[in-house]
Amino acid sequence: MPYPMQQKNELSFWLKYKQYASNEILLYVIMIVGILLGIIIFS
Repeated sequence: MPYPMQQKNELSFWLKYKQYASNEILLYVIMIVGILLGIIIFS
């Protein structure tokens, strides 16, 4: 699996997703959920 390509695909996905999710509150909720998941996974 080529890692740089995977990163590029994720980046383009997030750029596309940001255009659809113009609601800032939704982006904040997604960030908080991601942080919580990271804490749960790494704890």
